[in-house]
Amino acid sequence: MYNEKVKFSLWCDFLERDFIDGEFNELIKNGTINGATSNPSIFKNAFLNSPAYAEAKEEFKKKEPKKLYEILATQDIRSAAESLLKNFINDDDGFVSIEVDPNLSNKAEATFKEGKHLYGAIGMPNVMIKVPATKDGYEAMSELIRKGINVNATLIFSPEQTKKCLEAFEEGIAGFKRYFPKANLPKAVISIFVSRFDRMLDEKMASAGLPKAKVGIINAMKCYNIIKEANLSFVKPLFASTGVKGDELAKDYYVSELLFENCINTAPLDTIKAFIKTENLPKTPLTNEQIDEFFEKVKNAGIDMKKVYKKLLDDGLEQFIIAFDDIIKALKKG
Repeated sequence: MYNEKVKFSLWCDFLERDFIDGEFNELIKNGTINGATSNPSIFKNAFLNSPAYAEAKEEFKKKEPKKLYEILATQDIRSAAESLLKNFINDDDGFVSIEVDPNLSNKAEATFKEGKHLYGAIGMPNVMIKVPATKDGYEAMSELIRKGINVNATLIFSPEQTKKCLEAFEEGIAGFKRYFPKANLPKAVISIFVSRFDRMLDEKMASAGLPKAKVGIINAMKCYNIIKEANLSFVKPLFASTGVKGDELAKDYYVSELLFENCINTAPLDTIKAFIKTENLPKTPLTNEQIDEFFEKVKNAGIDMKKVYKKLLDDGLEQFIIAFDDIIKALKKG
């Protein structure tokens, strides 16, 4: 754990075969990271651009494209999970996430079945199944938790999504406890996306005389407070989309500004390297009253946060679907 005193964890939002076999293990060994996340965009970059997959692609070239994708992805996730297993055993996170096919985000049963299948295919206890926070996603999350499968609820932008994830997890864990009263509880994280708000809204904020690069941070605080108040021992807030594009902000801005008690930040490799070079002190989130005051000013600037939340979720889903479909098309071509 990066900061044991406040239970702050740093996870790596990047996976690629050569990296997993090398630098990834060093980052775990020296205590910099204790978890990892993946998504279709990360795998697209890895599978289509890295020479590390040539041998596996050749070996399994007769497989259907989605099956080949699954083989490549589960091999990487299994390797990462093995590297993180000691952390997991020591109750120091140690999880790695794999996302279900984002094309299934409006199909609860299909999402659940694929999540269960992937978890079984990988065969490691420290894997989290990543499920987009949609109406059908909540149902799938609940059922996965009920079956004892760890869940990473992803693409959370709004406080409402946060609350619905918590409800799904509570429902799922109640079912799990009925069947397995003495078993260790499965774990869950709620992945709150941060930087995309500011890339979308900074110009409008500045034109209204409001500070830039604050909507994502303060919205994340609101979601964090909701999770903390729910006090579910098996659920942690995870801040995602924490990389910085451009030179206006420090590379580690979305990590250092969200260094809160009992939470996780998953960040790109360059962000992690920037963060560990500087001294970073724990921070305290704003109160709910202060957060509400801020968003009242945002509202008065003509920004409709409900529309923003919907736009970011729709765009996020579309980006993951495009990346996933691009992988399948490329693997089909060989």
